[in-house]
Amino acid sequence: SPAAAGKLLVIPMEGSHWLSMKKVLVELSKRGHEIVVVAPDNKILIDSADVYELKTYPVPLMKELLEEHMR
Repeated sequence: SPAAAGKLLVIPMEGSHWLSMKKVLVELSKRGHEIVVVAPDNKILIDSADVYELKTYPVPLMKELLEEHMR
């Protein structure tokens, strides 16, 4: 094939960007890619899944405060 499966590092943004990207990651995983998603620990929509490994990092803004600002 013209392309071989590889390793992907994904640093997504919250919101619709992530919802669209997650579908792409599922398809890439089916094609043999190894995927690591890096997200802040106060993430709201970004969740773990069997198709990728989720790594989080600490941020000073707590998830509850972020959700309150969004409301």
